[in-house]
Amino acid sequence: MRYAPVTLALAGLLLTAPARAEVDWSRVDAVMDREAAVIGAVHKYPLPRGDLHVTLDGVDIRPALALTGWIAFEQIGAQAMMMGDLVLTEAETQPVLRSLLADGVGVTGLHNHLLRAAPATVYMHVSGFGDPVALARAIREALAETKTPFGAPAKAASEPPQPGFDAAELDAILGAKGKSGGGVIQFSIPRPDEARIAGMAAPPAMGLATALNFQPTGNGKAAVVGDFVVLGRETAPLLKTLQSNGVAVTALHNHMVSDEPRLFFVHVFAQDDALKLARSLRAALDVIGSDQSAIPPAPAPAQARSWK
Repeated sequence: MRYAPVTLALAGLLLTAPARAEVDWSRVDAVMDREAAVIGAVHKYPLPRGDLHVTLDGVDIRPALALTGWIAFEQIGAQAMMMGDLVLTEAETQPVLRSLLADGVGVTGLHNHLLRAAPATVYMHVSGFGDPVALARAIREALAETKTPFGAPAKAASEPPQPGFDAAELDAILGAKGKSGGGVIQFSIPRPDEARIAGMAAPPAMGLATALNFQPTGNGKAAVVGDFVVLGRETAPLLKTLQSNGVAVTALHNHMVSDEPRLFFVHVFAQDDALKLARSLRAALDVIGSDQSAIPPAPAPAQARSWK
């Protein structure tokens, strides 16, 4: 059976889908071999790559910092819209891609989120619409081509070290409540406006919220990985703000192909004093949704030389 990727062609179908019985999410849990995190109407399954040992600039990257993929479902009528992000090694990319395409799962992005990481990791964004149990099986079949661990997560051998800074101050600076887990403090900050996928309003939990993750590295410092969700007109001021505050931009690209308005994702990495980094990221967040009318337009390209 093949499953339809979420495209604009499905918008009418999604909008007119009749309301039917609630999906039996326990069957999806069974396929994914874990319980979903339920966020409003979204059922989200984390896929941490605890099998990978990745380092970047001397930091051992914890799965919760930048190596956790996910699959999320939102029920539409008797079916569901699916979106996700799979963390892969370079060698896993083509086998996973072949498996997904063979099952009709949409692949909407393939790129890096980090730079200089060893080994290199690749991030594959996916989408689909249909029976959530069947979609989950297609994802599991594709991930069988990888060493992604399933089953109950292994218990940590010991408590992670204290961060060396006041996590409550991070909350105050960023204007959001951080969530601690896996030795990382995570923030999810939704955009101030609504985004739509294939004509449907999409909640932030479907991958449409800015994610900022802090991994303490000792002495009040942290490694930070971020993923800003922005409109096209916001990209230039955001990049300038990040660069002027010493936050490295590691990627700028799309994750989806049927989003309205068109959204771009700006990934960042930095190491420094945690509270200093939080203030830098706060300045970047202030660009999102702000009035950009005062920003002068980009200069027109130079007229091409005529060769005769």
